[in-house]
Amino acid sequence: MASGTHKASGAFRTIGEVSADTGLPQHILRYWETRFPQLRPVVRAGNRRYYRPEDIALVRRIDGLLNRQGYTVRGVQQLLADTRAEGEAPSLMIALRAIRDELAHAIVRDEQG
Repeated sequence: MASGTHKASGAFRTIGEVSADTGLPQHILRYWETRFPQLRPVVRAGNRRYYRPEDIALVRRIDGLLNRQGYTVRGVQQLLADTRAEGEAPSLMIALRAIRDELAHAIVRDEQG
């Protein structure tokens, strides 16, 4: 993780940690919460957000669709809704995508030195 602290893979992450890890600004993560009902981090007192591993996987998926594959927000909303309607096992697929994304990020970090 970019913040220098090492947490267990199943640990909750703060919005700052997710932002540093993904390179996405915190305001974008908050905006996505308003646009994608599937993205629901745990919100504690003082509006502090804690992202579960499946939330982080979804953030990475949304980021990939919007910023790498060229989808619009509306297109990603439809894709996520269609995926849910088709009966995809969300937790398993999210977990598998999270593993894939973590491996891809590790490879990029390793190649950068």
